Amino acid sequence: MKNVWVIILFTLREAVARKVFIFFMGITLLVLLIMALVFGLTDTQSIMALMNPTGEETILVDIIRNLEFLIVNPLANLGLLLAIFSSASFIPVMLEQGNIDLLLSKPVSRTQLLIGKYLGVLLFVFINIFVFVFGVWFIISVKFGYWDASFLLISVLITFAFALLYALIVLFNVTTKSSIPGMMAAYLIFLIVSPLMLFYKEQLHLHIESGVIKLLLDGLYYVVPQTAELMGRMLYQTASGNIIENFQPVITSILFIILTLSFSIFLFRKKDF
Repeated sequence: MKNVWVIILFTLREAVARKVFIFFMGITLLVLLIMALVFGLTDTQSIMALMNPTGEETILVDIIRNLEFLIVNPLANLGLLLAIFSSASFIPVMLEQGNIDLLLSKPVSRTQLLIGKYLGVLLFVFINIFVFVFGVWFIISVKFGYWDASFLLISVLITFAFALLYALIVLFNVTTKSSIPGMMAAYLIFLIVSPLMLFYKEQLHLHIESGVIKLLLDGLYYVVPQTAELMGRMLYQTASGNIIENFQPVITSILFIILTLSFSIFLFRKKDF
């Protein structure tokens, strides 16, 4: 465990040295600064009217939670796209001749090396996501005088969605020693395949008559990383303080991460450097 922790810290230092961490944190703080200025210059009643244009009686808590979600959701999705781009090269750089030779000469196993690298990238992404979510929560809480720290839990859910995609990226990194295939696969799933699978499950499932096609699509739905579900309904339920109705995407995602990382470790241990 000590070796894994050392690799995690080494990965964080690498992110800082490569300016990736600083770049992410700079964008996060800039967005929060703009948001603070906008909220500081806008009175509470105007914000309330914007969030409730019909004038219907609405609980203030619901307005605040919806406002938080409307701000975090699109920016969190954009943040994941940037996280995929910036993290896709960590493993390929590690596998370069010279770097990998030096690392393997240390008293650390290949399993510890890959797991430590994976967790180090997750920690780097989580820190940035948490700072952003905390900043949004703090600004809105100060503005409306309502403090509900349960909203901060969405930072864990967003990081989990990234962990799902990054497990796939690691597999491609180990297989190809290149950052591009894994990055493109993650973008394809996040932007196209997962949303299409969710649309099938919610809209088309009942209208398909062929049992074979339905069986194949159902299987594909459970195999493909369900990032659309995590960053959609589940993110909204968590942000709004509601009980998550269906944990199936979390369970299948955990299984996907375990199986994908296990296969990546198997391939990594078999490679000749």
